[in-house]
Amino acid sequence: ARSEVLAAEAVCCLNRAMATLRDIWEEIGIPEEQRLERTDAVRKHIKSLLDMMVAEEESLKERLLKSIAVCRKELDTLCRELQLGSFETEEECTILQMEKNLRTHVEVLQKQKRDRKQELKALQEQDRDLCDILCTALFSIDTGSVPSLEDLDRYRCHVASLNTLKEQRREEFVTNKRQIILLMEELDHTPDTSFERDVVCEDEEAFCLSKDNIVALQNLLQQLEGRRALNEAVCAELRARIMALWERLQIPEEERESSAVH
Repeated sequence: ARSEVLAAEAVCCLNRAMATLRDIWEEIGIPEEQRLERTDAVRKHIKSLLDMMVAEEESLKERLLKSIAVCRKELDTLCRELQLGSFETEEECTILQMEKNLRTHVEVLQKQKRDRKQELKALQEQDRDLCDILCTALFSIDTGSVPSLEDLDRYRCHVASLNTLKEQRREEFVTNKRQIILLMEELDHTPDTSFERDVVCEDEEAFCLSKDNIVALQNLLQQLEGRRALNEAVCAELRARIMALWERLQIPEEERESSAVH
């Protein structure tokens, strides 16, 4: 392996350096006793350097093992929260590769958790707005835990159905409101209740589209239609009586035409 070749070269470099030092000491004429001292100083220096390097690599190994333990624990928690199966690691891979795999998977699951919670929050905001308009109960869901994919899917369907209901009621309200305003004008009727004033108000978005309000709207429309029908019946009866009186009194045609506009 390339690392073994480099290790052998390092040993050769050390041997060459020691041989060179011995030649220099001999050339200088340093006594044997001092050579031993210098050689021991070199040994201690090299040993200290190597010990420090080994300690650094051992520390790295410990950090990786600690990170693996933390990641495993966090993965177990995330899998429970997200209702997923446990994550299986490759036992034959190296410590470095295992730590990277676990850390990467933790980041993926953390993003899934964030995404689910963000979608839940958005759905809850839509649900609250729709419930305010429709006067319905909020969707029942445990907000203290991470929602499952099935929970989110059901919530989406619920919000979609509320949106559909809102549009249906809004359309019914607008149609009935238009007819009610026409009838009020025809009957010369001024809105005299808070509900009637809410109905004819220009701000259509402010009208509560509750089931009770829609029923009350239909009842108001029926009441006004009933009043118009009653007025029409009375008018028809009065017209008939007038025509009968015209005949009995033999009123000329030109006088009758002058009253025809009424």
